[in-house]
Amino acid sequence: MTPVLRIGLLVVAASMAAPTFAQDWAKKQVDASPRHLEWVDLKSGGRTLKAFVAYPEVKEKAPVVVLIHEIFGLSDWAMLMADQLAAAGYIVVAPDFLSGLGANGGGTSSLEAGAIRTAMSALTPDGVDTDLMAACDYAKKIPSGNGKIVVGGFCWGGAQTFRFATKRSDLSAALVFYGSGPT
Repeated sequence: MTPVLRIGLLVVAASMAAPTFAQDWAKKQVDASPRHLEWVDLKSGGRTLKAFVAYPEVKEKAPVVVLIHEIFGLSDWAMLMADQLAAAGYIVVAPDFLSGLGANGGGTSSLEAGAIRTAMSALTPDGVDTDLMAACDYAKKIPSGNGKIVVGGFCWGGAQTFRFATKRSDLSAALVFYGSGPT
């Protein structure tokens, strides 16, 4: 089984049982993860983009997946998906596209559910592309990465994946788990 197919099957299986909004059960699983998880600040245009990064427990260099969350923002569920991909041997960079848009400059976790959808709807394709370029540039420089970059997304993130795959020629793969296709 190819690594890309393995990513796809893992994420599809995990997403079938996942509700859309952040849940305590997802946060508990992320908090209990044995893997190295961290937040990093990325420069994206004129702003700071927060990204959740999950590292696998492997000795060899690993491919990096830039994981694009759904319309509900970088929820606990999305971070759990990042951790599960790391458990399968991939480094995962999951940018929070709502960075700086919440209370006190916070991101998804500082917004109420209704405000998340409103903020997500206000994002522009150019802004999303700038953030994804920053995430991919960061992914390329991770010392434990093997130089292969994959983008993948769910629902809103799936639609962004379709669009972004045409913008960056050094991607090894683009995985759409569900989302609107290109017009």
